Amino acid sequence: MRKMTIFTLFAFLFLLLLSACSSSEATKINLAEVTRSLFYAPQYVALEQGYFKEEGLEVELQTTWGGDTTMTALLSGGADIALVGSETSIYVYAQDSKDYAINFAQLTQTDGTFLVAKDPDSNFSWENVVGSNFLGQRIGGMPQMVGEYVLKQHGIDPHADLELTQNIDFANIPGAFASGDYEYVQLFEPTASVLEQAGQGHIVASFGEESGTVPYTVFMAKQSFLDDNPETITKFTRAIYKAQQWVTENSAEEIAKVIEPYFEDTDLEILASSIERYKNQGSFATDPILDEAEWNNLKGIMDEAGELPADVPYEDLVNTTFAEDVISN
Repeated sequence: MRKMTIFTLFAFLFLLLLSACSSSEATKINLAEVTRSLFYAPQYVALEQGYFKEEGLEVELQTTWGGDTTMTALLSGGADIALVGSETSIYVYAQDSKDYAINFAQLTQTDGTFLVAKDPDSNFSWENVVGSNFLGQRIGGMPQMVGEYVLKQHGIDPHADLELTQNIDFANIPGAFASGDYEYVQLFEPTASVLEQAGQGHIVASFGEESGTVPYTVFMAKQSFLDDNPETITKFTRAIYKAQQWVTENSAEEIAKVIEPYFEDTDLEILASSIERYKNQGSFATDPILDEAEWNNLKGIMDEAGELPADVPYEDLVNTTFAEDVISN
């Protein structure tokens, strides 16, 4: 009888151990980012600081290099969640997709590009670009649309008042500017600062400061994934919110140290100064909520560029339920 009692006890403990292991098993998330960018610092903070792990999530990050390939990965099931410009969700919606890509957590809230001049210009004004040889971003992407929007805000027609080049791949733009006869280029950090440090360019203006608040980069998932995995989306959003708070509360130097593994080819000093520039202009969203005013600003910029395929209602492609729940709790 005593042997049976001991056997029963061991069996119970074994089952309890199995149950504990099963309950602690992490939920795997395939996350696709549109490019590797210092602009996405809070995402890397969430990974490096263990915020996803705290939520029981195992996040596998892949860089899919471009809006089209990122959305293809998301819509085909190659990714569960995508970090990409929210304009891509509008493009998908306009194609009468049966399973929309829904924006559920915002990461950046301004444009992240800077105007870099070939020569120093301490007295820069936007009128200086008139008649120049200008190297822009690809047609249909947010950098290009914001770039044209800002120029128009200053009374400059980007297609009539300057020589605008838009046919160079994103990865090759810095090299083309450095080696070519372009006078101005639109670049993200830390590339802009790297060129400046090398004496190949000089940052003279910020497109982010000029264009206002906009849902520039957002985490999105298919509606079906949100419906089937609400708890997972809540946990993911909570991890991002923790990272956003950490980025807000810590110095650019501390942030740079944490995310340095994702930018091994860039000096820590350049990382810190670039992050400081983004922090100063409020590029990093302080919470994951994408509000309607930002959405309308996005549509206005797209419309101005002639790239708005449909006037998509805010409530159709934005779900703030998860973000609001995370913040309130």
